[in-house]
Amino acid sequence: MVPGLDDREIADFLDDFCNIASEAHIYFRWRPFLSDPKDDLVFECALAAGATHIVTCNIKDFHGLEPFDISVVTPYEFFTKLKP
Repeated sequence: MVPGLDDREIADFLDDFCNIASEAHIYFRWRPFLSDPKDDLVFECALAAGATHIVTCNIKDFHGLEPFDISVVTPYEFFTKLKP
């Protein structure tokens, strides 16, 4: 649960988010870069898409992304940044 948002507001946010999402193609592999190979896939997708954030509860495995200008935040931190 996100503080200050009910289930309907969260569902609306996710619907809006999915409506503006776009497909990104990975043309260059950075593996191995992170400690977990599955996290490398997330990093590569974020990099290919030009993402500014990776939203995850697994922050500890995403160290070293600072040179790429990708912030790693928890879902709570992400929603807090978005909420006016």
